[in-house]
Amino acid sequence: MRFPLSHTAAATLLLAATPALAQADTITVGGKNFTEQLILADMTVQYLDARGYEVEERSGMGTTVLRQAQENGQVDLYWEYTGTSLISYNKVTESLSPEEAYQRVKALDAEKGLVWLDPSEANNTYALAMREDQARELDIASISDLAEAINAGHELVLASNATFYSRDDGLRPMQETYGFEFGRRNVKRMDQGLTLPSLDQEEVDVAMTTATNGRIPALDLTVLEDDRRFFPDYALTPVVREETLTANPDLAEQMNALSALLDDQTMARLNARVDVERETVEDVAEAFLEQHDLL
Repeated sequence: MRFPLSHTAAATLLLAATPALAQADTITVGGKNFTEQLILADMTVQYLDARGYEVEERSGMGTTVLRQAQENGQVDLYWEYTGTSLISYNKVTESLSPEEAYQRVKALDAEKGLVWLDPSEANNTYALAMREDQARELDIASISDLAEAINAGHELVLASNATFYSRDDGLRPMQETYGFEFGRRNVKRMDQGLTLPSLDQEEVDVAMTTATNGRIPALDLTVLEDDRRFFPDYALTPVVREETLTANPDLAEQMNALSALLDDQTMARLNARVDVERETVEDVAEAFLEQHDLL
């Protein structure tokens, strides 16, 4: 895996890879229907527009619909997660290292005409969070600690969305890996956007979330260490149709340079500005690009 450059080096590369005005048709940028993806889609549109591309945005789509749209040629480019392609699209269930996961999805999706560019350091994998004070009181820092507490008789209630409840890399197999069970009556299913607020309001004791969720630092929550490395890597990566890259030869270098600017902390801050500080997606994306002299 080629790891991202430093922010300074990445910005230099971005500037060097600026306007290459020999593009072909309009590039359609897609995005899923949650904050991080909305930010990335808008950021990519602004970024490419500043480089002379004709760009159209189709964001706010469901995961499966978006993937099908890219395979069908209706979407040219969007940011995907290695774990999602590995498990949901390619049905690979074996445990792989981050590098192995990236290389596997890159090879499998190449057969479908999709090119995985350089992965960012943003890994939006699943995670479990607790209120900092309760985690400290119960001496819970990892999922193994959580399992030990529940097996010792502590009844802790989990907030989960419907997807995590049923996924092959979700609740049931995680419990099997760690050797514990919340129990059906101790699992509350809800929209993903409500899991952390419910935790903060003490309606539940544990909440499923994702590693780059902007509400985590804002709410003083503790993310439990996945000490048995159950959750697969979800490296955030630009994925482009091969035909689109052929028609736009500078696009790969430009998107790789943008990918090099992203990591967990960066994405969490950007997400928090939308979800917590209530800034608009467009303003947050624009400010990030301006910060790196990309507009």
